[in-house]
Amino acid sequence: MTNASDTSLDAPRQRLLDLAQERGASLASLSVLIGRNASYLQQFIKKGSPRKLEEGDRKVLAQFFGISEIELGGTESVAQEISYTTGSGSADSTQWVVVQRLAIGASAGPGALPTEEAAFDTFRFSRRWLAEQGLSNAKLSAITVEGDSMEPLLNDGDEILIDRTERAFRDGVHVVRLGETLMVKRVARAGAGRFALLSQNLAYPPVEVAADELEIIGRVVWKSGRI
Repeated sequence: MTNASDTSLDAPRQRLLDLAQERGASLASLSVLIGRNASYLQQFIKKGSPRKLEEGDRKVLAQFFGISEIELGGTESVAQEISYTTGSGSADSTQWVVVQRLAIGASAGPGALPTEEAAFDTFRFSRRWLAEQGLSNAKLSAITVEGDSMEPLLNDGDEILIDRTERAFRDGVHVVRLGETLMVKRVARAGAGRFALLSQNLAYPPVEVAADELEIIGRVVWKSGRI
């Protein structure tokens, strides 16, 4: 039986639930983002506990989603927009998209076991730049490269932006899960029902796997790293 609180959410709780679903962000990861236990926002949305978000939590979530705090229960006096200065000097909270940095690494070497997918920080990207890259409304996450098999394209310690939006597969650099191993490789079709995992570093031989052995997490669409 459905609890009455599940079907009659007040505006801030419904708005937060809608935003999380639109962004593809779990309530657990958002809870960790604001420094709470993983079930905190689930309790807030489904059971109304706490009755309203604390100001600090509300501010972080509003910044993450690029909205006014008012939408999450803030008042005019405390609502703060995410802002940046445009050429005309105006501030506009709609110009930024906040992307979670996940506390996991993708091996570019022999393979690494992922830890929990918890956000520990965020990046902010220009909405206009994302649109220019064909990434409007994409489900984006940022993780760290570990290892040297994708050098010189990707180096150990580089941060990569992953598009986790469900799309038709096309050859390219992807983050994939093979068994319990998370890795970043160039992925190409290798005949019916098979994929080849290719490294940029020629010291690592290609690996061919069956399609049902491989989970494609997302396509790598951007990188950053130290010079």
